[in-house]
Amino acid sequence: MSNIPETGRTPRVRIRLVIIQVLVFSLLLTLGGRLWYLQIRNGDEYKAEASGNHVQQVVDPAVRGAILDARGVPLADNQTRLVVSASRTELMKMPDDGKSALTRLASVLGMKPQDVRDKVRLCDAKTPQPCWNGSPYQPIPITDEATPQQALQIRERAEDFPGITAEPTAVRRYTAPGGANTAQALGYLSPVTDDEIEQAKDSDSPYLRSDMVGRNGLEREYDKQLRGKAGVTRYEVDNLGRVIGKAKSDRAEPGSNIVTSIDARVQSVAEYELNEAMKAARHEFDKNTGTNYKADSGAVVVMEAKTGRVVAMSSLPDYDPNAWVGGISGKDYAKLTGKKSNYPLLNRAIQGQAAPGSIFKVVSTTASVNAGYDFNGNYDCSSSYSIGNQVFKNFESENYGPISLGRALEVSCDTVFYGIAHNEWKKDGGTRPKKNAHDWFYKTAHQFGLGKTTGIDLPNEVSGRVPDRQWKKDYWKANKDAWCKSGKKDGDYAQQIAYENCLEGNQMRAGDSVNYSIGQGDTLVTPIQMATIYSAISNGGTLYDPSIGKAVVSPDGKKVEPIKPASHGKLPMDGKLRDEIDGALAGVATQGTAAWRFQGWPQDKIPMHAKTGTAEVYGKQTTSWFATYTKDYSIVMTISQGGTGSGASGPAVRKIYDALYGVDGGGGINKKKALLPKPQAALPKIQPDGSIDAPRIKSKFAPYNLEVKPSTPALDPGTGLAGTTGTTGATDPAGATDPAGATDPAGGTGQTGGDQQTAGTPVTYNGRRD
Repeated sequence: MSNIPETGRTPRVRIRLVIIQVLVFSLLLTLGGRLWYLQIRNGDEYKAEASGNHVQQVVDPAVRGAILDARGVPLADNQTRLVVSASRTELMKMPDDGKSALTRLASVLGMKPQDVRDKVRLCDAKTPQPCWNGSPYQPIPITDEATPQQALQIRERAEDFPGITAEPTAVRRYTAPGGANTAQALGYLSPVTDDEIEQAKDSDSPYLRSDMVGRNGLEREYDKQLRGKAGVTRYEVDNLGRVIGKAKSDRAEPGSNIVTSIDARVQSVAEYELNEAMKAARHEFDKNTGTNYKADSGAVVVMEAKTGRVVAMSSLPDYDPNAWVGGISGKDYAKLTGKKSNYPLLNRAIQGQAAPGSIFKVVSTTASVNAGYDFNGNYDCSSSYSIGNQVFKNFESENYGPISLGRALEVSCDTVFYGIAHNEWKKDGGTRPKKNAHDWFYKTAHQFGLGKTTGIDLPNEVSGRVPDRQWKKDYWKANKDAWCKSGKKDGDYAQQIAYENCLEGNQMRAGDSVNYSIGQGDTLVTPIQMATIYSAISNGGTLYDPSIGKAVVSPDGKKVEPIKPASHGKLPMDGKLRDEIDGALAGVATQGTAAWRFQGWPQDKIPMHAKTGTAEVYGKQTTSWFATYTKDYSIVMTISQGGTGSGASGPAVRKIYDALYGVDGGGGINKKKALLPKPQAALPKIQPDGSIDAPRIKSKFAPYNLEVKPSTPALDPGTGLAGTTGTTGATDPAGATDPAGATDPAGGTGQTGGDQQTAGTPVTYNGRRD
């Protein structure tokens, strides 16, 4: 029995009871406050969310708009196919993750079970193609080539194919009218990713999980206009998933059509002639390397001179964009991206970079005149030009004596430009530049629009490179350590170059300047940049932004939004100089380095202007360039490792002009055979129902047999992206490496030359054949 009095216990018991009562009341107040918050303050929000749990969405994909040529001929449109798809969500609910259902499906479709299973696995860094790169919640296409019999089997035996559907679906089709592949300019489609859905959710054009989006070319550039708006039907369902009513329905809105400036007929001819030129070059012997030319890649651009609109754009090697439709196979993916593919997805017209060779001399001529040199003055075109113990030669030591700048353009005399560039280098302070150095040659290149993108309406255009003093400093800082590590004073050529660059690679040396003046050295340009420049010379000096899109036409045809030409500047020359350069380039076609390619051309009716170029690249064969223009068009072609400008590219460019204007072998003009004697200004006719009239394009049209699209012969697996390579194992300041024999970050560099040689080692440069 306790000795504690009863009166001592009572206060402690009461205190405990009070504490318990406070806790109970606190809990009741907390629960009441939370209930008020959920039911009153945020009641409507949670009510809507709860209601949403009983709403299921059915997406009706929008029909993607067509991409049309300038006359309304479809380059990309849609066709209805039977598409067999699998729901990965449903398959994952099965005990074997759907393997048995996919195996049965493979048997019906005549496919290998592993191939079917690979198509529904999700892509990640370790998973090779084929795999699914889209949302895991949307149907994954297995094939878009199912037969009606196969679709019927799947639908009639639904219990054997849970999660599998077979439905008629609008599928993208790349038509290649008349053989006009246009692959890199068109691009391709692939499923939207979760990251893209998240990024676009608050934009004015959000994605649905079922969307296919443009990945390259026009498909990407005009994706928003082409995509349209998918229809969404919302059904109310009970807890068992049974439909109890329709909540809301939004009709699908088809995408708009894009009318381009591409002419499918001219595109076919451009592709065909570029391919033929590359094949012909491979049969020519290169005495410098002791082998035939590789001609591993090439590009051509046909542009309206007065607007900048692109009439044709071809890049080889190319590919069939239909390979992406319905999901690309592992075999096809390897062909497009593997090391032996030579990168056909690359659009070399806007992404292939190389030293321009002598087609750059229009820049150097302008720089010379702006620096105070008389266009019609006398300049020594000697057989060679010496700087210290270095000798820079004209090709085959040609000596024309005193000539004007115009004549130097006609015969492509290197030593005239060597002398002027060297003189200006000395005026600017040489390796120790003055504070107010003029740097006319580099400044003028920037004014011509080089070193930056042209603004063409295609994604992933590259900028090229103007190797001015600032670039030299940045390049040296990025590569000094590597140069110092690999350089050897008495090593091979590349090691000697690295050794000297380690010591003084930040300096603009005399050899750099003279080599640069003829489009060699570290200068990089793209075909689209040079087509823009030569178009500007033709039209009087306006640098137009190149464009392919010409108009956006609504699905019903009632709304047409023209895409007007835009300009990004003027050439740094007055009218007098423009006319003088124009006359000299006409001389190139009549009595200069391109004359043999334009024999019989009706110069009096259609004045032709041209400039040839053959760029030397260390460790590779020469790059062929041919730049031309008339009053209507400019055409620029380049062939990597193809030989001389007029020799490799010249015949093909001439034949494209023949097809445009209808010029026959005797110099006559047959208007009936002319494909496009004048640029097409008008848009194709739009019918009241929104359809667009398109002429039938022949599978054959004179003088070309284009029933079968020309194939690109097997290419050398060791070639680089743009056929141009670096020389010194350097890293470009833009952030990529440039090892000897590998591709430069910006596409490649020409032979550095200049006075980058070990002291006491005489160096001779032989010039180029244009």
